[in-house]
This record gives sequence, structure tokens and C-alpha cells, in this order.
Amino acid sequence: MEIITNTHLPLPFVRKGKVRDSYSVDDKILMISTDRLSAFDVVFEEGIPYKGHVLNQLSAFWFDRTKHIIANHLLDLKVPPNLPPFLNGRSMLVKSAIPVRLECVVRGYLTGGGYTDYKKTGMVGGIALPSGLKNGSKLETPIFTPSTKAEQGHDEPLTPGQAINLVGSQTYEQLKQKSLELYSFAHDYALSKGLVLADTKFEFGYLKSEEKMILIDEALTPDSSRYWLREKYDQGVLESLDKQYVRDYLETLKWNKQPPAPKLPQEVVQKTSDRYLSAYMMLTGKELSV
Repeated sequence: MEIITNTHLPLPFVRKGKVRDSYSVDDKILMISTDRLSAFDVVFEEGIPYKGHVLNQLSAFWFDRTKHIIANHLLDLKVPPNLPPFLNGRSMLVKSAIPVRLECVVRGYLTGGGYTDYKKTGMVGGIALPSGLKNGSKLETPIFTPSTKAEQGHDEPLTPGQAINLVGSQTYEQLKQKSLELYSFAHDYALSKGLVLADTKFEFGYLKSEEKMILIDEALTPDSSRYWLREKYDQGVLESLDKQYVRDYLETLKWNKQPPAPKLPQEVVQKTSDRYLSAYMMLTGKELSV
């Protein structure tokens, strides 16, 4: 299996993100999910086998299953002719959209940065939560805790008032409603497949041809979401099938979370790949197409 961390195509280049490379194809965008890994906003040298395929195909899976909630940018999973074969399975043609400058985070369980904030203030994203919650506690109702969408560096959490000031009240309410609907639908589905969807983040945009909001970027992947094994969760153990495994490893190192990234041992690379593949298999019930 060829690991792809960089692409160089004979097409107009649009953008290089932490994980995805985008090129222009006529009035469309070819979005490629590489095998790059980022953690703490730092991109690592080592690629994760099958990661790009999982991100691409799991996003397509969720785009199809959530289109009754909101339309999305996916047009085609077929690669345009005369392009390298490594693009198959890790690429999609999407509509060109103007992104809303807000990361739409939904939390159904208290963990990660939300738990860190809660321990300090009893609040997450300006929302007061009951006392006595622990890491992994299920929230009474999911909460919408958006953040800034930083081009570089860290996304910063926003209170509802700050988010409204950024995008306007009407857009904020639409983002909140759709994000919570998407999360609730995906959470219930994942639970039926043996996974707990603890939290996730969505990105939305507007089509350039009309003022219509759509879901863009990726959807409900192990990069943008926390998935726990339901069986383990019921036993009080948070066993993740996502990027948290890498974060936990990095926390054991004397690393200041600034570039350059430390080397990842082969065991960590392989176990990360295994977790992504397991999440894909459990959610879709089928083999990955590579």
C-alpha cells in the first residue's frame, strides 16, 4: 500500500491543508485526502497507511446518509481521466463553496479540551454544565460549542455571543440547528454499530451561485470526531478509534507541541491505521476500497 503525504498534479493548485490537497478542475474542486497526520496543529512526517482512503470514503458514506438533513458538496468519487491511479479511493470532486469561518463543534460527552475547560470553570464554550461530571460523562443534551477557523495555529473557542458577532444571528442559528441534527443522527447510528460518537466538528459553506448553505470538507471521520467502543464505554473505559490514540502517545513525550514534530514509532503508526480501519468497518459494514 503506497503511503501518500504529498501530491503534485498537472492541475491548478487551490489549497494545501493539514491533511487535504485541493486542485481546480473546471468549475469544480478535486479534493484529495492524503495520509498526512496532524496533531496539536502540527503535521507529522510519517503518513498513516489507509488514512486518506478512510477519510475520503467515510465522508462519502456520511454525506450520502445525511443529505436529508442538509445538502453537501460531494459531486463524484470518480477521478478525472489522465491523473495518477493513487488518487482512486482517496479523492472526490466537490462543488466550489465559500466557507463559513466557523468550526461547528458538537459535544455529546465531556472529554478533551471541553473537559479541560470544565475542570477550570465549570463551563464549556460559555455554557454552564452541572457539577460532578467526569471525563467521558454523557451530557444531558448535546451542546454546540463553535470555535474560530484558524488558517494557522489553534482554533479558539467562542461563546455564543462571540460566534453571533462573527457570523450573524441568522447564520449562527442555522449552523447550530444543522450541526445538532447531524450529530444526533450520526450518534444514534454509530451507537447501533457499537460505537459512541463523543463529539465531532462540521464545516459549512455557501455555493457561489446561490445563497444556499451546504456541508463541506469532511464528515464524521476519525480525524474530526471522537469515537469510543461502546462495549468498553459501558465498562467505564474510553477506548478510542480515532486520532486520540496519537494524542495520548504524544502526551507521554517531552515535546512542546511546536514544530518540528517528533518521530512516530512504527507501532504507533500501525495502531493508528488499525483504529481508523476498524472505525470504517464498524460504521459502514464493508471493506475499504483501495
